[in-house]
Amino acid sequence: MRRKATAVSAYLRRFSTAVRRRADDEGDWLYSSEWWGSDPGDGNTVLRSTSGKGNGIVSVVAHPSSKPSRMHWSRTERWLQQRCEDVHPGYGDAGKLKVLGYQWRVLRFNNVTRQSTAKVMATYREKEPGVVYLMQQPHCLAVPYVKSMVSAGLTAIASCNFDIISTLQGKKNMQILCIGHGGGSLPLFLASKIQGAIVHIVEIDPIVISASIRAMGFPAFSLMTKSGDRAVAKPDVINEIMWKGTHERIHLHEADAEEFIIKNTNLYDMVFVDAYDGDDIFPHKLWDPDLPFLKALNSQLHPKHGTVVVNLHSDSDILNHDGSVPSVLEQILPMGNYVSQVCRAYKDVLVGEGSSGIAFTVAVPWVCNTSLIVCRGNGIDSEYFNRELVINSLISKSLELEHVMDLPFSCLEYIKRGFVLVD
Repeated sequence: MRRKATAVSAYLRRFSTAVRRRADDEGDWLYSSEWWGSDPGDGNTVLRSTSGKGNGIVSVVAHPSSKPSRMHWSRTERWLQQRCEDVHPGYGDAGKLKVLGYQWRVLRFNNVTRQSTAKVMATYREKEPGVVYLMQQPHCLAVPYVKSMVSAGLTAIASCNFDIISTLQGKKNMQILCIGHGGGSLPLFLASKIQGAIVHIVEIDPIVISASIRAMGFPAFSLMTKSGDRAVAKPDVINEIMWKGTHERIHLHEADAEEFIIKNTNLYDMVFVDAYDGDDIFPHKLWDPDLPFLKALNSQLHPKHGTVVVNLHSDSDILNHDGSVPSVLEQILPMGNYVSQVCRAYKDVLVGEGSSGIAFTVAVPWVCNTSLIVCRGNGIDSEYFNRELVINSLISKSLELEHVMDLPFSCLEYIKRGFVLVD
């Protein structure tokens, strides 16, 4: 046991002493006052509407961003000009695209609950200064639980002998399903960073979909009709300039998650579940093992490496496994009474007894969230399976992913904290 613990420590030392120049993480907690805020009244409301799907008042609030500074805008303008020439030769002759500025935009339900945060870039054409175009910045992940879902989920599937490198390079496809859309930062990050990712998104609320496209810079061409066709047959020129190569691989469906998964026939490599309503409640039908959703998901998850990542509010029996008393905040979270049941339900249905699959949770830094990861197959011989070997494998893959994906944040930071195997 000591030898295995020493091996884990060696990986941690290797991580802490490794020298790798990271890109500036604009979504770092250091800038949380910009993208998280402290008062619901802060910021400028740019969109406000009433949901008919249980989400109450849906609004998008804008906050100024300090990054990137104005001195770096010219670099982006040169990129936009080059894209104009590559995608639509001659289009730039009618007026160059200029950067107007950057903002953080926060999607809120009922003026309080933060559902999503995304950075947007506003641009305009020199000859049409009154028309502003928004482009969500796909490399920016701000809210810690989203970074946790990405880090733990991708590390887990990479530990299952899944060829993540070929997928990143676009040599192999990776079928991804995102349940719950918000502002779209998670699916957009995945589609942008993973060249082989084919991302399907299911969102029940048309107001949320509209808000993400109109006010949070999500690509409009991704929207699908009920029949499964593109809502717009051909993207407009600006969408092509900003998103060509990415938006063709994103499919945004307005649908109920339970109905979608029951009718669907796709086989998914990864599934991300982040679906909360206006009361900040995780729907019962998305985790009850006796209801159709989990059973249908079980048949559509890849049998060898299928990985599911679920965002949950933390509660005492997961977060405080050391026996400490939960804080007042932890005790009043709406999801708190159900986390252990959700973990058990997902593991029992998707992995089952006698399988080489695993389920684990990690505590998300700075916020009261838990990421649940359920993974089919982990590459570890069941005869030698234990917690230390699992952590060892995850640490190794996390370091590899940080390097090959050129991430501005540490995957390990979102894996090592509060790691618990689901029994």
